Amino acid sequence: MAYWLVKSEPGSWSWEQQVKSGAKGEAWTGVRNHTAKQSLEKMKKGDRVFFYHSGVGKEIVGIAEVVREHYPDPTDKTGTFVVVDLTAVAPLPKPVTLADVKVEPKLKEMALVKFSRLSVQPVTADEWKLVCRMGGMK
Repeated sequence: MAYWLVKSEPGSWSWEQQVKSGAKGEAWTGVRNHTAKQSLEKMKKGDRVFFYHSGVGKEIVGIAEVVREHYPDPTDKTGTFVVVDLTAVAPLPKPVTLADVKVEPKLKEMALVKFSRLSVQPVTADEWKLVCRMGGMK
């Protein structure tokens, strides 16, 4: 299993909306960055994904799962970009803020810190475990 982080402005697509999309999930549309596209293409069914509220909040608020691997983004008229379908798994009991991540020495190499504008990014297994602990997951 691989681990990832996706970002969304809560005013555009929030964790609450992701939860309401149910078990079938929702397409993660609108990615228009080639590096982020490459991450979407690497995602496999069953991979776990941190759901991060960007802009307002700047915090990891939940865990999602890839339920459908990449396919063409229906909102991209050029046919260049792809989506995956994500379903909500669980909220973090305690959201992990960007400030929390930045002060944790073991997370100094995390993509969230180093490539803060990237909307879809890989997360290492060690980073995943640590952020889950920070967020109150067992």
